Amino acid sequence: MKEQITYNDFDKVDIRVGTVVSIKKNEKARKPSLVIEVDFGKEIGIKQSSAQITHYYNEENLKGKQVVGVCNFPEKNIAGVISQVLILGSIDSEGKVTLLHPSQKSENGLPIA
Repeated sequence: MKEQITYNDFDKVDIRVGTVVSIKKNEKARKPSLVIEVDFGKEIGIKQSSAQITHYYNEENLKGKQVVGVCNFPEKNIAGVISQVLILGSIDSEGKVTLLHPSQKSENGLPIA
C-alpha cells in the first residue's frame, strides 16, 4: 500500500467521467498502445491519451464506452503523442489493464468523488 494522503491531497485530483470518441493505434510506441480521445463535456472538452490497454480493448469495442480519467495532470509526451488525461484502470500481475467505468450511463464531465 502507498503512503496515506489527506483529503486535501485527494481533493486536488480532478477525476471525471467521459466518453471515448476516437481511437487509433499509436504506431510510434514501443509497446502496443492506443491513442484515445475522450469527451469530458462542455467545461473540459475533448482530451487525448496514449494508453497501453490493447489486451482487452481495440478500435471496435472502445468507441462510445464511458471511462474515468484524471483531467488535471500536466500534458506529457508519450511516444510522440501529447497525453492530456490519465484514463484509469486496474492492472493485473501480467500488466493487463481493465478500464474503470460508471455502472450506469453518466453525463460527460461529471466529477468522481
